[in-house]
Amino acid sequence: MTRALFGKQRPQGPIGPSTWHESFPPRPTSFRGRGRELATLSKLVRSDHPTTLALVGGGGSGKSTLAAALGHRLMRHFARHVAWVRIGNWDPQTVLEMMAFGLGHSPGTHPERIVRKAIGAEPALVVLDNHESDATTAAVLAKLRDLPVTWLLTARRCLLGGISIFPVVAPLIERREVLFPRVAELTRTLRWNAVALDIADGLVATKRATVAELEVALTKAGVDRVVPMAHEDDIPEVRAMVMIALSRLGPPEKRLLSVLASSRGDAIGDEALRVLARLKPADSGAIRSLCSLRLIQEPRPSHFTLHATMRAALERVLTLNPERVARFYLEYFEAAPERLADNPTQLFALMDWAQESGNLTNVLRVHTLVEALGHLRTKRGGASDQAGPGGLHSGGFSSRELQRNSIT
Repeated sequence: MTRALFGKQRPQGPIGPSTWHESFPPRPTSFRGRGRELATLSKLVRSDHPTTLALVGGGGSGKSTLAAALGHRLMRHFARHVAWVRIGNWDPQTVLEMMAFGLGHSPGTHPERIVRKAIGAEPALVVLDNHESDATTAAVLAKLRDLPVTWLLTARRCLLGGISIFPVVAPLIERREVLFPRVAELTRTLRWNAVALDIADGLVATKRATVAELEVALTKAGVDRVVPMAHEDDIPEVRAMVMIALSRLGPPEKRLLSVLASSRGDAIGDEALRVLARLKPADSGAIRSLCSLRLIQEPRPSHFTLHATMRAALERVLTLNPERVARFYLEYFEAAPERLADNPTQLFALMDWAQESGNLTNVLRVHTLVEALGHLRTKRGGASDQAGPGGLHSGGFSSRELQRNSIT
């Protein structure tokens, strides 16, 4: 994914790591069977810093959870110089820009320079979550190889040389230990997949299903069969549990899931999510219901997202409308540009949408938002390296009124 560069910014404010940790996910609340791996990784990072590690495993194996737990364990060791950047399948320039945002600064026209200034000479830990492009990651790390950073990648697959690979499998699968006692009988059926077991546990805990009912439904769904997978996130066990859960949900909950699956950014804030899903006052408990069923995640307070394997399962069965979500966010940010500061990945998603639309009006409107975010960062003490507005290298964007953009 590449975009045309435009816009510059004026350097203001100090550059430093004081707010890096704010980009980091909260400490995992459910962390089962990972004590040994966490201790091994912690020891490895302390002894080999600076280094580059990759947590590699299938969808739902717990890579991101392990990375988050490791960051919190080492938070004091790195004097809070820890940051989280979700890189995905972006081009090198965009990854550097997102890294600058993760470090609390506007990237300007030279994001590499900003990243270097932000990191400085102090030891740091930076998690590059959801690595997908080997060429992009290799290019970015080559540019920054002399920095005192331990880079920690999470990836479903990784064909990079010069790094240490740490395989991640479902916790305790080798010892055949039970992860979720409430649904212990389903552990083998769901092949120790933590995401699938978590959903099953949520359904039983909220009395939406019994273990016996789930066993019958899973057998009917054929989870014991050998079948081809479309890609790394197409996990049959998760797909089966999602189908079972959907059959027990009401329209408001299904609309929420459709919105989250349609989003090309990361988390969606509570306010935007409620409007997009057309929630009424009577539906006020729908979001928390999905949380209690373990169908959605809350990576930071009042911001919600889907696990990648959940998204893949929902894409098969729900009606998605990423165009409508993009148009909503364009109007949402235009109405209150200060919202941009808490939603940078939605802005990056807007830029890709605008470029793909081929619509000059869309491009110009998103360009205006890019400039607005640059000004917000400058006011908050972020820095860039050039004079003028803007700073991101971007591509295209369009809109309607908030309610007209709600998911139907």
